[in-house]
Amino acid sequence: MKYFIDPFGCFKNQVDAETMMAFLNKDGWVFADAEEADVIIVNSCGFIERAKQESINAAIGWRALYPNKKIVLAGCLSQRYASELEESLTEVDVIFGNKDLSNIRAAVSAVVRGEGRGTAAGYAAPEQAASSDEIETVLPERPLLSLPGSAYIKISEGCDNRCAFCSIPFIRGRLRSRTIPAIVGECSALLMRGVKELCLIGQDIGSFGMDRGGTQELPDLLAAISALSGDFWVRLLYIHPEHVPLQILALMQNDTRFLPYFDLPFQHGSASILKAMNRQQCAEDYLALLAAIRSALPDAVVRSTFLLGFPGETEKDMDELLDFQEKATLDWLGCFTYSREEYTSAYSMKNRVSKKTALERKQRVERKQTAITELRMERFIGRSLDMLIEEAIQREDLYFGRLFCHAPEVDGSVVISSDAVLETGTFIRGAVFARTGYDLHATVLPSHTVPTC
Repeated sequence: MKYFIDPFGCFKNQVDAETMMAFLNKDGWVFADAEEADVIIVNSCGFIERAKQESINAAIGWRALYPNKKIVLAGCLSQRYASELEESLTEVDVIFGNKDLSNIRAAVSAVVRGEGRGTAAGYAAPEQAASSDEIETVLPERPLLSLPGSAYIKISEGCDNRCAFCSIPFIRGRLRSRTIPAIVGECSALLMRGVKELCLIGQDIGSFGMDRGGTQELPDLLAAISALSGDFWVRLLYIHPEHVPLQILALMQNDTRFLPYFDLPFQHGSASILKAMNRQQCAEDYLALLAAIRSALPDAVVRSTFLLGFPGETEKDMDELLDFQEKATLDWLGCFTYSREEYTSAYSMKNRVSKKTALERKQRVERKQTAITELRMERFIGRSLDMLIEEAIQREDLYFGRLFCHAPEVDGSVVISSDAVLETGTFIRGAVFARTGYDLHATVLPSHTVPTC
C-alpha cells in the first residue's frame, strides 16, 4: 500500500510528519505521489486561524481532486478540534491527533479496510503521550523532509510558559523533555547519515529539562553534543528570551560548531503589552540580554518575532515597540497579527484591536525592519565564510546556500557562483562579495572543502 503526506505548520510538526512516515515505512507502506497513493495524510496546523483554514482547505481540496482516495487529517488541528471536525469535516475519513504517532499504522490500515469514519487512537489528552521508547526507535531512521544537509531534532514537547496568546499548551500539553542520551544518540545517527546541520527545536528549548526538577539542562545537552566528533553545525531555535541560559555562550565560544544564532521571540517592546502577554520582563531586560550575547559573541545573529494587534495595544505601545526595534537592531524579524484563540487567557480580553489596524501596524514594523536587516547583512560582505549548499540553479553555474546567519527556510540565502559542480547538503568555503536585498552573493574559494565551521 502507498501513502502521501501533505505537511503543514512549524518544524516541530514536520518532525511529527517524518515520524509518522517512519512508522508507516517500518510496516511496509511506501511513500508515493498523491496520484499513486492509496491514502493521503494531511498533517495539519492548529495554531492560529489562518493556519487552521489552510489545513482544512487542503483536506477539502484533496477530496475534490481524488474523490475515491482515503484521506486522514492528522496533526495539531485534529488534536485540538477532534470532535468538532469528526462531525463537520465529512471530506476526511479519519481524524488523527498527534499524541501517539505510532498509531498512524493502525489508523491508515483501518481506513483502507473501510471501517468507517471516526477519530483514530492517535488522539489523546496531551499528557498521554506515546511510549517514548517506541518513538525513540524510529527517530534516528526517519525520512527527512528538510532541505539537503539539515535535520530538525525535537528535544522537548509541550510548554509551561502560558503566554496569554498561545494555544500550544492546550494542543501539546505541558513541557516534557527527552533524555540527553536519546537526543545525542539521534544526533549521532543523523550525522552518520551525512547530515551537516542539526537544528535543535522545541516550543522553548531554554526550558529543556525543567520538568525534571526545575534545572535548565540545555547547557548539559550542548556539552554532550559537543563531545561528538565531526564537522557539522548545531543551530538553536526557539528560546524564550527569559529562559536563555547564559552558560551556553562560553560553550559557543569554545566550540564554533555551535552557531552564534539566536531565535528569541520577544513579541513586543511595550511594558504594558508584555505584562498582558504574561511576560515577566520588559524591553530593557531584552536589550540587556542582547548586549550580553553580542559581548560574548560579536558575530551573533538574532531572529525574533513581533505580535501586532494584541488586545489593548495603543499607539503609545507602538511607539515603545518601534523604539525597541530600533535599539535591538535585530538581524531577522517575523511579524504576525494577533489571532484570537479559544482557551487562551487573551481570548476574553477587552479593547480588541481591529484587523485593519493590526495589519497596518505590522506593515509599519516590516518597513522599518527592511532597512535594519539589509544593514545587518552588510557586515558579511568581504568575508570568507562556510556555506551549506542547498540547491543548484539549473542551466547556470549558480547555487543557493546558507551561511550561519541563515536559518533554513525563514531567512535569506547566499547565491554562490561556481565553475565546479557542488554537491547539495555539503559545506564549501566561499567569499561574500555583494548583497541584493536580504540575499548575499559569493564565489567559491579555490580550495572549498571545509574542515570545521
